[in-house]
Amino acid sequence: MEPLHGDACRRRLGQIGIECVSAVVPAGEPSKSLDSARSLYAQAAGHGLERSDLVVALGGGMVGDLAGFVAGTYQRGVRFLQIPTTLLAMVDSSVGGKTAVNLEQGKNLVGCFHQPVEVDADLDLLATLPQREYVSGLAEVAKYGVIWDASLFALVEEQAEALGKRDPVLLEEVIARCCEIKAEVVAMDEREIGPRAILNFGHTLGHALEKVSGYGQWLHGEAVAIGMVFAARVSARTRGLAAADAARIVDVLRRLGLPVSPGRGHEVPWDALWKAMLADKKTVRRKPRFVLADRLGSVLTGCEVAEEILGEVWNVCSQ
Repeated sequence: MEPLHGDACRRRLGQIGIECVSAVVPAGEPSKSLDSARSLYAQAAGHGLERSDLVVALGGGMVGDLAGFVAGTYQRGVRFLQIPTTLLAMVDSSVGGKTAVNLEQGKNLVGCFHQPVEVDADLDLLATLPQREYVSGLAEVAKYGVIWDASLFALVEEQAEALGKRDPVLLEEVIARCCEIKAEVVAMDEREIGPRAILNFGHTLGHALEKVSGYGQWLHGEAVAIGMVFAARVSARTRGLAAADAARIVDVLRRLGLPVSPGRGHEVPWDALWKAMLADKKTVRRKPRFVLADRLGSVLTGCEVAEEILGEVWNVCSQ
């Protein structure tokens, strides 16, 4: 984001009296690491960053997670501002205060809760977003419809083509509604000890898929889309979700341009996914827990499902 928006961001902050020093990390999930955090700590100390100062996260979800983690842990907490530049970050990761870095063993295993002082989502920034990155963000949009708001799901279903074309009026409405939902859920459970876990629909398998395939093979939203297909089919098998509604979830993701299976040549063995899920932070007593839907707009958290059923469903999903 530095070449595209760095100068404009510094000018904008300078106009309100904020002097900036930039720290740039390479694009991509591998930068969301303790090594990157360590480098940023050193730069913060070198420039004399104080608790009264401000960390500004300009970029997508990876940048927001990393910068928020550094801000939340440097000197036991420095204020930070989120300026998301991707659709996924605008509707999801920039809102709610979850920050983290990855370990070799799994995604987001080291982190803290640290709320931004503000989230500045400028939809004009989406104009420079590559189409694949944009479509990746639509997975989280569809997720909000599944977990919370069936009318939003119906809107996405009806307007999938217009969303794909970035219709500005529609996009503003959808982004605003997603942020409202995220804020409502977080307000009930900031620390994810209860209801906030519904936001993880599709993420248990999605995170495992990212890890097993190698970070960068799948964008986060793409992996979540495949995870949502998996969760929908497990829901139909074990939680009474109507088969027709599970099919609607698969269909809308496909129409948005998202992958609904790894595809030929990208097959992922179930054993590897299972092992990765066992390292997930949502695992309890060495058993992964899932968010599953009983109907559109309503989900259940903490669901334990027999591995045999999960493996059978994955074999269907991966074809």
